[in-house]
Amino acid sequence: MALQNSLVKKPDINSSVIEYDSNGTQVKLSPSIVRNYLVNGNGAVSDQEVVMFLNLCKAQRLNPFLREAYLIKFGNNPASIVTGKEVFTKRARRAKDYAGHQAGVIVQKSDESIENRIGTLKLPGENIVGGWAKVFVKGYENHVEIAVSYDEYVGLKQDGTVNGQWAKKPGTMIRKVALVQALREAFPEEFQGMY
Repeated sequence: MALQNSLVKKPDINSSVIEYDSNGTQVKLSPSIVRNYLVNGNGAVSDQEVVMFLNLCKAQRLNPFLREAYLIKFGNNPASIVTGKEVFTKRARRAKDYAGHQAGVIVQKSDESIENRIGTLKLPGENIVGGWAKVFVKGYENHVEIAVSYDEYVGLKQDGTVNGQWAKKPGTMIRKVALVQALREAFPEEFQGMY
């Protein structure tokens, strides 16, 4: 029995191709396409990480060529599968119960007071301490409101310093996190498995 099992060849996952429709566009993906063109970072993705990415893209009809999904791998750390913010806002707008949203940053002013601001405005001497978002859903008595802490979500490099995107655009990044969290809570069936 052991000899017979050792003679069975493991299928080559790199030769398999999946096809699906993504918002009217036919998408064809294979593990080799993912590895050669769609991985961000400097790490080598495992077969398992590639298969998870392919299956999420197919199940959620995401087009990674339009930057709707990212497979990110640095060094030996586990890969991250990230869905683009525009996917969340486009799909929310198509939901029959969607009635709009607002989002912004939470700033600590120079006098130590805290203020929620629409957008990402931060004045000199102020610190961004978080982000907030409201999603309005038809038929809900109250809107869905989320506030998130900057410290909990800030992207860090392996050495513990803030990564490039978060260093350059902290307001934009934390606002995006808050908005996506609120949309996920308001429409969980639309965004299952997407982060």
